[in-house]
Amino acid sequence: MESIREIFKIGFGPSSSHTMGPRKAAGIFKNRNPGIKQVRVTMYGSLAATGRGHMTDKAISEALYPVMVEFVWEPDVFLPAHPNGMRFEALDKAGNARAEWTTYSIGGGDISDSGQREPEETTYQLDTMTDILDWCRENGRSLWEYVEMHERPGLWEYLAEVWKAMQEAVERGIEAEGVLPGRLNLPRKASSYYTKARSFKGTLARRAFTFAFALAVSEENAAGGRIVTAPTCGSCGVMPAVLYLLKTQYDFNEKKILRGLATAGLVGNLIKNNASISGAEVGCQGEVGSASSMAAAAAEQMFGGTPQQVEYAASIAMEHFLGLTCDPLLGMVQIPCIERNAFGAARALDANMYALLSDGQHVVSFDRVIQAMKQTGHDLPRIYKETAEGGLAALGIRE
Repeated sequence: MESIREIFKIGFGPSSSHTMGPRKAAGIFKNRNPGIKQVRVTMYGSLAATGRGHMTDKAISEALYPVMVEFVWEPDVFLPAHPNGMRFEALDKAGNARAEWTTYSIGGGDISDSGQREPEETTYQLDTMTDILDWCRENGRSLWEYVEMHERPGLWEYLAEVWKAMQEAVERGIEAEGVLPGRLNLPRKASSYYTKARSFKGTLARRAFTFAFALAVSEENAAGGRIVTAPTCGSCGVMPAVLYLLKTQYDFNEKKILRGLATAGLVGNLIKNNASISGAEVGCQGEVGSASSMAAAAAEQMFGGTPQQVEYAASIAMEHFLGLTCDPLLGMVQIPCIERNAFGAARALDANMYALLSDGQHVVSFDRVIQAMKQTGHDLPRIYKETAEGGLAALGIRE
């Protein structure tokens, strides 16, 4: 498995697969072809179907500037390797291609020429939760300690940067007001939710703050703001909401939070390695479902759960998102994405409490849940996987 640094990337929204990945690819193509004056970029499949709503063209144009860019959209053409295909062509004065490159945005801001995740050199020796739990039992260690032992130096400094960026996104989001960019004209809600939450007490207040914090980061993402993939841009509001709530309502210190982040990163890595975090591949279960699973694991770790209880919390959270479609209205990371982040955070806290009350023993393991998620994602019809053709997206924006 790769470093958990690849799960937590600091960047700009609204989409890791449609914004961060294509921006990265465009930068690589420009560096490979110095002096080019014009580029034709063809987007295929899901990348083409929702690219305009995800600001894919804007991200690519910015990365290629000052090169002139011509865009071709092919939403009905799916390249065999992955739903998010793109081809870059460097054009001469006559419009003929003198260099070209086809690659794929495979989720989480990553690109791959094969459409598959390429194995990288890593010190992680185990790639299933079952084997890692056995290691924890044999060595008397926690999951975050397993991560610490298998990551290269600088892990805690990097996670501190990640946590700082998450907090800043929450704090910007709860202050921001107005309308999000795009044709939906969707008003921001985080600020009003936060104001109302402050008038509540006890459990009601904590749930309201959870919603407010998740909305804050998700709205920042939708506006193209600076966020952290956890594990994607589209699901970036879940982890910060849970961690910010635990900091502000339960007084957890930074050391505890960073250990929670390490645990969450391991869970996200296992999902990414053994299934997918790409909405175009497996639907929103791979995005908000994964984020909720990660956040549940982090909370369980921070509340003193055993490794078995952490595994159980992660399992519960994902179980209850199995089959979730990726069906954004107008292809924008707004409806239902923003609300799903809020409920993903709430579900993570519920899974944490449920598992904490247990002894950690249960029938369906985390590994089996992730296998089920992968199979369910492959079985979902194409229109429910980030094409804006099925589910809620097919209904349009007016009754």
